[in-house]
Amino acid sequence: MTNRPRNTFCGRTRREFLWNAGAGFAGLPLVDLLSRDGFLGGLPSETEGNPLKARQPHHAPKAKAVIFLFMYGGPSHVDTFDYKPKLYPLDGKTIDVKTKGRGGSKSQGRVVGPKWKFKQYGECGKWVSDLFPNVGQCVDDIAFVHSMYAESPLHGSAMLMMNSGSILSGYPCLGSWVNYGLGSENENLPGFVVMLDETGGPISGAKNWTSGFMPATYQGVVLRPKGEPILDLAPPEGMTRSMQRRLLDAMKGYNEEHLTTRTGNTELDARIASYELAFKMQRHAPEAVDVDDEPEHIKRLYGLDDERTAPFARKCILARRMVERGVRFIQVYSGGSHNDDNWDAHGDLEFNHNKHAGATDRPVAGLLRDLKQRGLLDSTIVVWGGEFGRQPTAEYAKGTGRDHNSAGFTMWMAGGGIRGGTSYGTTDELGNEAVEHPTHVKHLHATILQQMGLDPNRLSYPFAGLDRKLVGVEGADPIWDLLA
Repeated sequence: MTNRPRNTFCGRTRREFLWNAGAGFAGLPLVDLLSRDGFLGGLPSETEGNPLKARQPHHAPKAKAVIFLFMYGGPSHVDTFDYKPKLYPLDGKTIDVKTKGRGGSKSQGRVVGPKWKFKQYGECGKWVSDLFPNVGQCVDDIAFVHSMYAESPLHGSAMLMMNSGSILSGYPCLGSWVNYGLGSENENLPGFVVMLDETGGPISGAKNWTSGFMPATYQGVVLRPKGEPILDLAPPEGMTRSMQRRLLDAMKGYNEEHLTTRTGNTELDARIASYELAFKMQRHAPEAVDVDDEPEHIKRLYGLDDERTAPFARKCILARRMVERGVRFIQVYSGGSHNDDNWDAHGDLEFNHNKHAGATDRPVAGLLRDLKQRGLLDSTIVVWGGEFGRQPTAEYAKGTGRDHNSAGFTMWMAGGGIRGGTSYGTTDELGNEAVEHPTHVKHLHATILQQMGLDPNRLSYPFAGLDRKLVGVEGADPIWDLLA
Protein backbone atom coordinates (compact mmCIF):
# COMPACT_ATOMS: atom_id res chain seq x y z
CA MET A 1 0.00 0.00 0.00
CA THR A 2 1.40 3.37 -0.99
CA ASN A 3 2.19 5.74 1.84
CA ARG A 4 0.38 9.06 1.37
CA PRO A 5 0.91 12.29 3.35
CA ARG A 6 -1.79 13.29 5.76
CA ASN A 7 -4.52 15.67 4.50
CA THR A 8 -4.16 14.76 0.83
CA PHE A 9 -6.52 15.19 -2.12
CA CYS A 10 -6.14 13.09 -5.28
CA GLY A 11 -2.59 12.10 -4.41
CA ARG A 12 -1.40 15.62 -3.62
CA THR A 13 -0.81 17.44 -0.38
CA ARG A 14 -3.55 19.74 0.75
CA ARG A 15 -1.38 22.80 0.10
CA GLU A 16 -0.44 21.62 -3.41
CA PHE A 17 -4.03 20.71 -4.27
CA LEU A 18 -5.42 24.06 -3.17
CA TRP A 19 -2.71 25.89 -5.07
CA ASN A 20 -3.20 24.03 -8.37
CA ALA A 21 -6.94 23.43 -8.36
CA GLY A 22 -7.73 26.97 -7.32
CA ALA A 23 -6.04 28.36 -10.42
CA GLY A 24 -9.32 28.27 -12.33
CA PHE A 25 -10.60 31.12 -10.19
CA ALA A 26 -7.35 33.06 -10.01
CA GLY A 27 -8.19 35.64 -12.65
CA LEU A 28 -11.83 36.09 -11.77
CA PRO A 29 -12.45 39.80 -11.16
CA LEU A 30 -14.72 39.01 -8.23
CA VAL A 31 -11.84 37.77 -6.12
CA ASP A 32 -9.07 39.95 -7.48
CA LEU A 33 -7.52 42.30 -4.92
CA LEU A 34 -9.27 40.64 -2.00
CA SER A 35 -5.99 40.24 -0.19
CA ARG A 36 -4.72 43.78 -0.73
CA ASP A 37 -3.27 45.57 2.29
CA GLY A 38 -4.53 48.75 3.84
CA PHE A 39 -8.26 48.01 3.89
CA LEU A 40 -9.95 50.20 6.47
CA GLY A 41 -13.54 50.39 7.59
CA GLY A 42 -16.23 47.72 7.41
CA LEU A 43 -19.69 46.91 6.14
CA PRO A 44 -22.86 47.39 8.17
CA SER A 45 -23.56 44.52 10.55
CA GLU A 46 -26.37 43.18 8.35
CA THR A 47 -23.85 42.28 5.62
CA GLU A 48 -21.51 40.29 7.85
CA GLY A 49 -21.30 36.64 6.90
CA ASN A 50 -22.38 37.24 3.31
CA PRO A 51 -21.75 40.67 1.73
CA LEU A 52 -23.72 39.63 -1.37
CA LYS A 53 -27.06 38.89 0.26
CA ALA A 54 -30.06 41.08 -0.54
CA ARG A 55 -30.78 43.90 1.90
CA GLN A 56 -33.67 46.20 2.65
CA PRO A 57 -33.58 49.62 0.94
CA HIS A 58 -33.97 52.89 2.83
CA HIS A 59 -37.35 53.51 1.22
CA ALA A 60 -39.68 51.93 -1.32
CA PRO A 61 -37.73 51.76 -4.61
CA LYS A 62 -39.08 52.84 -7.99
CA ALA A 63 -36.37 50.88 -9.82
CA LYS A 64 -34.69 47.52 -9.39
CA ALA A 65 -31.91 47.80 -11.97
CA VAL A 66 -29.78 50.32 -13.86
CA ILE A 67 -28.46 50.08 -17.42
CA PHE A 68 -25.80 52.76 -18.01
CA LEU A 69 -25.08 53.26 -21.72
CA PHE A 70 -21.69 54.99 -21.60
CA MET A 71 -20.72 56.86 -24.77
CA TYR A 72 -16.98 56.98 -24.12
CA GLY A 73 -15.09 59.95 -25.56
CA GLY A 74 -17.69 62.66 -25.05
CA PRO A 75 -20.52 62.99 -27.60
CA SER A 76 -21.30 66.50 -28.80
CA HIS A 77 -24.51 67.63 -27.11
CA VAL A 78 -25.11 70.43 -29.62
CA ASP A 79 -25.06 67.86 -32.45
CA THR A 80 -27.28 65.29 -30.75
CA PHE A 81 -29.93 66.39 -28.22
CA ASP A 82 -29.25 70.02 -27.26
CA TYR A 83 -30.76 72.04 -30.11
CA LYS A 84 -28.99 75.40 -30.63
CA PRO A 85 -30.43 77.09 -33.75
CA LYS A 86 -28.26 80.19 -33.28
CA LEU A 87 -25.15 78.12 -33.93
CA TYR A 88 -26.04 77.45 -37.57
CA PRO A 89 -25.60 81.03 -38.92
CA LEU A 90 -22.40 81.46 -36.87
CA ASP A 91 -20.67 78.54 -38.59
CA GLY A 92 -17.09 79.50 -39.51
CA LYS A 93 -17.14 82.83 -37.67
CA THR A 94 -14.63 83.66 -34.94
CA ILE A 95 -16.30 84.95 -31.78
CA ASP A 96 -15.35 85.81 -28.22
CA VAL A 97 -16.20 82.87 -26.00
CA LYS A 98 -14.41 81.40 -22.98
CA THR A 99 -13.71 77.69 -23.24
CA LYS A 100 -11.58 75.18 -21.36
CA GLY A 101 -10.63 71.81 -22.74
CA ARG A 102 -7.63 69.58 -23.23
CA GLY A 103 -6.00 72.48 -25.10
CA GLY A 104 -6.31 74.73 -22.05
CA SER A 105 -8.31 77.94 -21.59
CA LYS A 106 -9.21 80.10 -24.58
CA SER A 107 -11.09 83.39 -24.90
CA GLN A 108 -12.23 83.10 -28.53
CA GLY A 109 -12.74 80.48 -31.19
CA ARG A 110 -14.14 79.60 -34.62
CA VAL A 111 -17.71 78.35 -34.37
CA VAL A 112 -18.56 74.95 -35.80
CA GLY A 113 -22.24 74.96 -36.63
CA PRO A 114 -24.20 71.73 -36.03
CA LYS A 115 -23.65 69.31 -38.89
CA TRP A 116 -27.05 67.65 -38.68
CA LYS A 117 -30.59 68.96 -38.80
CA PHE A 118 -32.92 68.69 -35.82
CA LYS A 119 -36.61 67.95 -35.82
CA GLN A 120 -39.31 67.54 -33.20
CA TYR A 121 -40.47 64.15 -31.94
CA GLY A 122 -43.20 62.81 -29.71
CA GLU A 123 -46.03 64.47 -27.87
CA CYS A 124 -43.48 66.49 -25.91
CA GLY A 125 -42.10 67.99 -29.14
CA LYS A 126 -38.48 67.30 -28.22
CA TRP A 127 -35.88 68.46 -30.75
CA VAL A 128 -33.52 65.63 -31.70
CA SER A 129 -30.71 65.50 -34.26
CA ASP A 130 -30.91 63.40 -37.41
CA LEU A 131 -28.16 61.32 -35.83
CA PHE A 132 -30.76 59.65 -33.61
CA PRO A 133 -34.01 59.11 -35.56
CA ASN A 134 -34.83 55.90 -33.66
CA VAL A 135 -34.13 57.27 -30.19
CA GLY A 136 -36.12 60.34 -31.26
CA GLN A 137 -39.22 58.17 -31.45
CA CYS A 138 -38.79 57.27 -27.76
CA VAL A 139 -38.52 60.82 -26.35
CA ASP A 140 -41.83 60.65 -24.48
CA ASP A 141 -40.17 58.07 -22.21
CA ILE A 142 -36.95 60.07 -21.78
CA ALA A 143 -35.91 62.87 -19.43
CA PHE A 144 -33.08 65.01 -20.82
CA VAL A 145 -30.71 66.87 -18.50
CA HIS A 146 -29.14 69.64 -20.58
CA SER A 147 -27.26 71.40 -17.79
CA MET A 148 -24.78 68.76 -16.67
CA TYR A 149 -21.34 69.92 -15.58
CA ALA A 150 -18.24 68.41 -13.97
CA GLU A 151 -14.79 69.51 -12.83
CA SER A 152 -12.50 67.93 -15.38
CA PRO A 153 -12.31 68.30 -19.18
CA LEU A 154 -9.80 65.41 -19.39
CA HIS A 155 -10.91 61.86 -20.19
CA GLY A 156 -9.27 59.97 -17.35
CA SER A 157 -10.41 62.11 -14.44
CA ALA A 158 -13.77 62.93 -16.07
CA MET A 159 -14.56 59.23 -16.47
CA LEU A 160 -13.64 58.58 -12.85
CA MET A 161 -15.97 61.41 -11.82
CA MET A 162 -18.84 60.07 -13.90
CA ASN A 163 -18.33 56.53 -12.63
CA SER A 164 -17.26 57.06 -9.02
CA GLY A 165 -18.06 60.65 -8.08
CA SER A 166 -14.38 61.57 -7.71
CA ILE A 167 -11.69 62.73 -10.11
CA LEU A 168 -9.20 60.65 -8.10
CA SER A 169 -8.83 56.92 -8.51
CA GLY A 170 -9.51 54.42 -5.75
CA TYR A 171 -13.16 55.23 -5.05
CA PRO A 172 -16.07 52.79 -5.47
CA CYS A 173 -18.10 53.14 -8.63
CA LEU A 174 -21.83 53.72 -8.88
CA GLY A 175 -22.51 50.04 -9.55
CA SER A 176 -20.52 49.12 -6.45
CA TRP A 177 -22.52 51.51 -4.29
CA VAL A 178 -25.81 50.11 -5.60
CA ASN A 179 -24.78 46.55 -4.81
CA TYR A 180 -23.28 47.49 -1.46
CA GLY A 181 -26.55 49.15 -0.50
CA LEU A 182 -28.94 46.51 -1.84
CA GLY A 183 -27.03 43.26 -2.21
CA SER A 184 -27.79 40.82 -5.02
CA GLU A 185 -31.11 39.45 -6.27
CA ASN A 186 -29.41 36.61 -8.14
CA GLU A 187 -27.15 34.13 -6.34
CA ASN A 188 -25.78 32.82 -9.63
CA LEU A 189 -24.62 36.01 -11.37
CA PRO A 190 -22.64 39.08 -10.28
CA GLY A 191 -24.61 42.14 -9.26
CA PHE A 192 -22.48 44.57 -11.30
CA VAL A 193 -21.67 43.71 -14.94
CA VAL A 194 -19.59 45.68 -17.46
CA MET A 195 -19.57 45.15 -21.25
CA LEU A 196 -16.78 46.86 -23.17
CA ASP A 197 -16.59 48.03 -26.75
CA GLU A 198 -15.33 45.38 -29.16
CA THR A 199 -12.34 47.65 -29.96
CA GLY A 200 -11.16 47.76 -26.35
CA GLY A 201 -11.81 49.34 -22.99
CA PRO A 202 -11.79 53.01 -21.97
CA ILE A 203 -8.87 54.96 -20.56
CA SER A 204 -7.92 53.95 -16.98
CA GLY A 205 -9.52 50.54 -17.57
CA ALA A 206 -10.76 48.76 -14.45
CA LYS A 207 -10.61 51.93 -12.36
CA ASN A 208 -13.94 52.72 -14.02
CA TRP A 209 -15.66 49.71 -12.45
CA THR A 210 -13.61 49.28 -9.30
CA SER A 211 -15.02 48.77 -5.81
CA GLY A 212 -12.30 51.07 -4.47
CA PHE A 213 -11.96 50.83 -0.70
CA MET A 214 -14.90 48.43 -0.47
CA PRO A 215 -14.35 44.66 -0.65
CA ALA A 216 -13.69 43.43 -4.20
CA THR A 217 -17.00 41.56 -4.08
CA TYR A 218 -18.67 44.78 -5.20
CA GLN A 219 -16.51 45.58 -8.21
CA GLY A 220 -17.79 45.17 -11.75
CA VAL A 221 -17.29 41.91 -13.61
CA VAL A 222 -16.41 42.25 -17.29
CA LEU A 223 -18.83 40.19 -19.37
CA ARG A 224 -17.93 39.32 -22.94
CA PRO A 225 -20.84 39.17 -25.41
CA LYS A 226 -19.13 36.44 -27.45
CA GLY A 227 -17.00 33.45 -26.55
CA GLU A 228 -16.14 32.71 -22.94
CA PRO A 229 -18.45 35.10 -21.04
CA ILE A 230 -16.04 35.70 -18.15
CA LEU A 231 -12.30 35.21 -18.48
CA ASP A 232 -10.67 32.58 -16.24
CA LEU A 233 -14.04 31.31 -15.11
CA ALA A 234 -13.64 27.83 -16.57
CA PRO A 235 -12.03 25.24 -14.25
CA PRO A 236 -8.59 23.77 -15.05
CA GLU A 237 -8.49 20.86 -17.48
CA GLY A 238 -9.32 17.61 -15.74
CA MET A 239 -11.09 19.27 -12.83
CA THR A 240 -14.58 17.79 -12.42
CA ARG A 241 -17.42 19.65 -10.79
CA SER A 242 -17.46 17.25 -7.83
CA MET A 243 -13.72 17.74 -7.31
CA GLN A 244 -14.22 21.48 -7.44
CA ARG A 245 -17.04 21.25 -4.91
CA ARG A 246 -14.76 19.35 -2.54
CA LEU A 247 -12.08 21.99 -3.00
CA LEU A 248 -14.46 24.83 -2.25
CA ASP A 249 -15.87 23.08 0.79
CA ALA A 250 -12.34 22.56 2.10
CA MET A 251 -11.38 26.18 1.45
CA LYS A 252 -14.58 27.41 3.04
CA GLY A 253 -13.92 25.31 6.13
CA TYR A 254 -10.42 26.70 6.57
CA ASN A 255 -11.58 30.26 5.92
CA GLU A 256 -14.44 29.96 8.38
CA GLU A 257 -12.09 28.49 10.98
CA HIS A 258 -9.76 31.42 10.42
CA LEU A 259 -12.71 33.80 10.61
CA THR A 260 -13.51 32.69 14.17
CA THR A 261 -10.21 34.22 15.27
CA ARG A 262 -10.53 37.29 13.06
CA THR A 263 -14.01 38.66 13.76
CA GLY A 264 -15.08 41.54 11.56
CA ASN A 265 -12.78 40.46 8.72
CA THR A 266 -15.04 41.56 5.87
CA GLU A 267 -12.51 40.66 3.20
CA LEU A 268 -12.59 37.04 4.35
CA ASP A 269 -16.41 37.13 4.24
CA ALA A 270 -16.13 38.50 0.71
CA ARG A 271 -13.63 35.83 -0.28
CA ILE A 272 -15.90 32.99 0.85
CA ALA A 273 -18.94 34.47 -0.91
CA SER A 274 -16.99 35.22 -4.10
CA TYR A 275 -15.67 31.68 -4.52
CA GLU A 276 -19.17 30.31 -4.11
CA LEU A 277 -20.53 32.78 -6.66
CA ALA A 278 -17.78 31.90 -9.13
CA PHE A 279 -18.68 28.22 -8.82
CA LYS A 280 -22.33 28.99 -9.60
CA MET A 281 -21.44 31.28 -12.50
CA GLN A 282 -19.61 28.48 -14.26
CA ARG A 283 -23.00 26.89 -14.85
CA HIS A 284 -25.27 29.92 -15.23
CA ALA A 285 -23.20 32.61 -17.02
CA PRO A 286 -23.05 30.79 -20.40
CA GLU A 287 -26.85 30.50 -20.51
CA ALA A 288 -27.29 34.14 -19.56
CA VAL A 289 -25.24 35.38 -22.53
CA ASP A 290 -26.72 33.04 -25.14
CA VAL A 291 -28.79 35.29 -27.41
CA ASP A 292 -29.39 32.60 -30.02
CA ASP A 293 -32.69 31.69 -28.40
CA GLU A 294 -34.00 35.24 -28.83
CA PRO A 295 -36.89 35.52 -31.35
CA GLU A 296 -35.97 36.86 -34.76
CA HIS A 297 -38.20 39.92 -34.37
CA ILE A 298 -36.31 40.87 -31.19
CA LYS A 299 -32.97 40.52 -32.94
CA ARG A 300 -34.23 42.80 -35.71
CA LEU A 301 -35.61 45.29 -33.20
CA TYR A 302 -32.16 45.80 -31.72
CA GLY A 303 -30.34 45.72 -35.07
CA LEU A 304 -28.61 42.37 -34.64
CA ASP A 305 -29.31 41.73 -38.34
CA ASP A 306 -27.12 44.67 -39.45
CA GLU A 307 -23.33 44.42 -39.43
CA ARG A 308 -23.06 48.07 -38.42
CA THR A 309 -25.30 47.86 -35.37
CA ALA A 310 -24.83 44.19 -34.41
CA PRO A 311 -22.00 44.60 -31.85
CA PHE A 312 -23.82 47.17 -29.73
CA ALA A 313 -27.15 45.44 -30.34
CA ARG A 314 -25.80 42.23 -28.83
CA LYS A 315 -24.66 44.08 -25.72
CA CYS A 316 -28.04 45.80 -25.35
CA ILE A 317 -29.86 42.47 -25.63
CA LEU A 318 -27.55 41.03 -22.99
CA ALA A 319 -28.24 44.04 -20.77
CA ARG A 320 -31.95 43.25 -20.92
CA ARG A 321 -31.24 39.59 -20.20
CA MET A 322 -29.17 40.61 -17.18
CA VAL A 323 -32.05 42.72 -15.87
CA GLU A 324 -34.41 39.78 -16.29
CA ARG A 325 -32.02 37.67 -14.21
CA GLY A 326 -31.80 40.10 -11.32
CA VAL A 327 -28.48 41.83 -12.04
CA ARG A 328 -28.60 45.23 -10.32
CA PHE A 329 -26.23 47.32 -12.44
CA ILE A 330 -25.15 46.87 -16.06
CA GLN A 331 -22.78 49.25 -17.80
CA VAL A 332 -22.41 49.09 -21.59
CA TYR A 333 -19.62 50.98 -23.33
CA SER A 334 -19.74 52.45 -26.81
CA GLY A 335 -16.22 53.49 -27.76
CA GLY A 336 -12.83 51.84 -27.42
CA SER A 337 -9.31 52.93 -26.56
CA HIS A 338 -8.39 54.93 -29.70
CA ASN A 339 -9.89 58.21 -30.91
CA ASP A 340 -11.26 56.76 -34.13
CA ASP A 341 -12.93 54.05 -32.07
CA ASN A 342 -14.76 56.36 -29.64
CA TRP A 343 -16.78 59.58 -29.55
CA ASP A 344 -13.72 61.83 -29.09
CA ALA A 345 -14.24 63.99 -32.19
CA HIS A 346 -11.15 66.23 -32.28
CA GLY A 347 -10.76 66.05 -36.06
CA ASP A 348 -13.60 65.07 -38.35
CA LEU A 349 -16.79 65.50 -36.34
CA GLU A 350 -19.08 64.29 -39.12
CA PHE A 351 -17.21 61.05 -39.72
CA ASN A 352 -16.87 60.34 -36.01
CA HIS A 353 -20.47 60.94 -34.94
CA ASN A 354 -22.02 59.37 -38.04
CA LYS A 355 -20.02 56.25 -37.23
CA HIS A 356 -20.86 55.97 -33.53
CA ALA A 357 -24.43 57.24 -33.60
CA GLY A 358 -25.09 54.97 -36.56
CA ALA A 359 -23.84 52.00 -34.56
CA THR A 360 -25.88 52.76 -31.42
CA ASP A 361 -29.12 54.58 -32.34
CA ARG A 362 -31.13 51.52 -33.36
CA PRO A 363 -29.89 49.27 -30.50
CA VAL A 364 -30.59 51.93 -27.87
CA ALA A 365 -34.10 52.53 -29.17
CA GLY A 366 -34.60 48.78 -29.40
CA LEU A 367 -33.59 48.40 -25.76
CA LEU A 368 -36.07 51.06 -24.62
CA ARG A 369 -38.90 49.56 -26.66
CA ASP A 370 -38.14 46.01 -25.60
CA LEU A 371 -37.96 46.91 -21.91
CA LYS A 372 -41.24 48.78 -22.23
CA GLN A 373 -43.13 46.01 -24.01
CA ARG A 374 -41.97 43.51 -21.37
CA GLY A 375 -43.06 45.77 -18.52
CA LEU A 376 -39.44 46.17 -17.39
CA LEU A 377 -38.92 49.86 -18.18
CA ASP A 378 -40.98 50.87 -15.15
CA SER A 379 -38.43 49.18 -12.89
CA THR A 380 -35.25 49.80 -14.91
CA ILE A 381 -33.37 53.09 -15.19
CA VAL A 382 -31.62 53.54 -18.53
CA VAL A 383 -28.91 56.21 -18.50
CA TRP A 384 -27.24 57.59 -21.65
CA GLY A 385 -24.21 59.88 -21.83
CA GLY A 386 -20.45 60.30 -21.82
CA GLU A 387 -17.90 61.81 -19.47
CA PHE A 388 -18.52 65.33 -20.86
CA GLY A 389 -19.73 67.16 -23.97
CA ARG A 390 -17.96 69.19 -26.61
CA GLN A 391 -17.34 72.87 -27.30
CA PRO A 392 -19.28 74.96 -29.84
CA THR A 393 -15.98 76.06 -31.38
CA ALA A 394 -13.35 74.25 -33.44
CA GLU A 395 -10.28 72.88 -31.72
CA TYR A 396 -7.94 73.45 -34.65
CA ALA A 397 -7.50 76.16 -37.27
CA LYS A 398 -9.02 73.83 -39.84
CA GLY A 399 -11.60 71.10 -39.64
CA THR A 400 -14.81 70.46 -37.72
CA GLY A 401 -13.43 68.80 -34.60
CA ARG A 402 -14.51 70.03 -31.19
CA ASP A 403 -12.52 70.03 -27.94
CA HIS A 404 -13.82 68.63 -24.65
CA ASN A 405 -16.41 70.58 -22.66
CA SER A 406 -17.21 69.78 -19.03
CA ALA A 407 -18.89 73.14 -18.34
CA GLY A 408 -22.18 72.12 -19.97
CA PHE A 409 -23.40 68.92 -21.61
CA THR A 410 -26.39 66.60 -21.95
CA MET A 411 -27.29 63.24 -20.46
CA TRP A 412 -30.63 61.49 -20.41
CA MET A 413 -32.50 58.94 -18.32
CA ALA A 414 -35.57 56.81 -18.93
CA GLY A 415 -37.66 54.40 -16.87
CA GLY A 416 -37.51 53.56 -13.19
CA GLY A 417 -39.88 56.32 -12.10
CA ILE A 418 -38.18 59.04 -14.20
CA ARG A 419 -40.63 61.49 -15.79
CA GLY A 420 -40.51 60.91 -19.53
CA GLY A 421 -41.00 63.64 -22.11
CA THR A 422 -39.20 66.23 -20.00
CA SER A 423 -36.15 68.45 -20.35
CA TYR A 424 -34.31 69.89 -17.37
CA GLY A 425 -31.87 72.79 -17.34
CA THR A 426 -30.27 74.60 -20.25
CA THR A 427 -26.92 75.66 -21.58
CA ASP A 428 -26.36 79.12 -23.06
CA GLU A 429 -27.37 79.86 -26.66
CA LEU A 430 -24.07 78.40 -27.90
CA GLY A 431 -24.24 75.26 -25.78
CA ASN A 432 -21.00 76.28 -24.09
CA GLU A 433 -21.95 76.41 -20.41
CA ALA A 434 -24.78 75.32 -18.13
CA VAL A 435 -26.83 78.37 -17.15
CA GLU A 436 -30.26 77.20 -15.94
CA HIS A 437 -30.32 74.58 -13.17
CA PRO A 438 -26.62 73.66 -13.41
CA THR A 439 -26.49 69.98 -12.44
CA HIS A 440 -23.33 68.40 -11.12
CA VAL A 441 -22.61 64.72 -11.73
CA LYS A 442 -23.23 63.94 -8.05
CA HIS A 443 -26.89 65.02 -8.46
CA LEU A 444 -27.25 62.52 -11.30
CA HIS A 445 -25.83 59.85 -8.99
CA ALA A 446 -28.16 60.94 -6.20
CA THR A 447 -31.14 60.62 -8.53
CA ILE A 448 -30.21 57.07 -9.48
CA LEU A 449 -29.67 56.02 -5.86
CA GLN A 450 -32.95 57.64 -4.83
CA GLN A 451 -34.91 55.67 -7.43
CA MET A 452 -33.20 52.46 -6.35
CA GLY A 453 -34.53 52.98 -2.83
CA LEU A 454 -31.28 54.32 -1.38
CA ASP A 455 -31.00 57.68 0.38
CA PRO A 456 -27.89 59.22 -1.25
CA ASN A 457 -27.15 61.19 1.91
CA ARG A 458 -27.43 58.17 4.21
CA LEU A 459 -25.67 55.52 2.14
CA SER A 460 -22.11 55.58 3.47
CA TYR A 461 -19.04 53.43 3.99
CA PRO A 462 -16.46 54.05 6.74
CA PHE A 463 -12.98 54.61 5.32
CA ALA A 464 -9.95 56.52 6.62
CA GLY A 465 -11.89 58.10 9.45
CA LEU A 466 -14.79 59.39 7.36
CA ASP A 467 -18.23 58.09 6.43
CA ARG A 468 -17.67 58.15 2.69
CA LYS A 469 -20.56 58.68 0.29
CA LEU A 470 -20.88 58.43 -3.46
CA VAL A 471 -22.22 62.00 -3.46
CA GLY A 472 -19.41 63.27 -1.24
CA VAL A 473 -19.27 63.81 2.48
CA GLU A 474 -21.22 67.06 2.00
CA GLY A 475 -24.10 65.20 0.32
CA ALA A 476 -26.29 66.00 -2.68
CA ASP A 477 -29.98 65.99 -3.51
CA PRO A 478 -31.62 64.10 -6.38
CA ILE A 479 -33.02 66.04 -9.33
CA TRP A 480 -36.50 66.10 -7.83
CA ASP A 481 -38.12 67.67 -10.91
CA LEU A 482 -37.39 64.51 -12.89
CA LEU A 483 -39.04 62.12 -10.48
CA ALA A 484 -42.57 60.99 -11.23
